[in-house]
Amino acid sequence: MPKRELAELAGGYTYLEGLRWHDERLWASDFYTGKVIAVDLRGKVEEICRVAAQPSGLGWLPDGRLLVASMKDRKLLRRERDGALVEHADLSALAGGPVNDMVVDARGRAYVGNFGFDLMAGEPVRNTVIARADPDGSVRAVAHDLCFPNGSFITPDGRTLIVNETFGNRISEFDILDDGGLGPRRDWASFGELPRTDDLQALIAASAIG
Repeated sequence: MPKRELAELAGGYTYLEGLRWHDERLWASDFYTGKVIAVDLRGKVEEICRVAAQPSGLGWLPDGRLLVASMKDRKLLRRERDGALVEHADLSALAGGPVNDMVVDARGRAYVGNFGFDLMAGEPVRNTVIARADPDGSVRAVAHDLCFPNGSFITPDGRTLIVNETFGNRISEFDILDDGGLGPRRDWASFGELPRTDDLQALIAASAIG
């Protein structure tokens, strides 16, 4: 095969989150500037919107409208066709910390992770839930006792949700049930047992990311 060189597609951003390939473009949230951007394979960048409370996970409703996880206020925002951002769902009653990555299925159900604790304030580690926000904005917890669920995706057949537990030293998977619920958690990959502690630095030191 011919050798292919890597080239920069776009630059000058702070911390890109929630990367998704959609409509022939790479989409991302720039964490510290609050921008949601989309870039095509020629490197043409479009600024889609700005989220004051820091954007993270991205997804799309079946009608094409964009959903953005708004981290600090623990909400999902929806971008209307005129470009306006409106509240789609309030996750604050379920999220133990800022919301982060999410994935949206073909029916418009958003599966959203959260920190579980205030990482920036140095709070002890706490497990948390995955919340599901339905197209009508109603929310419910569909999985429990996860350690910093993040980096989520749904398999191409739409039947399995896979979620990285950043400080849990494992990647978990769940069957997606017909009603949008999740079956029992099982290991997709496990990187070893961790000490029973709520000290973040001890967990990092003992984990695959340490």
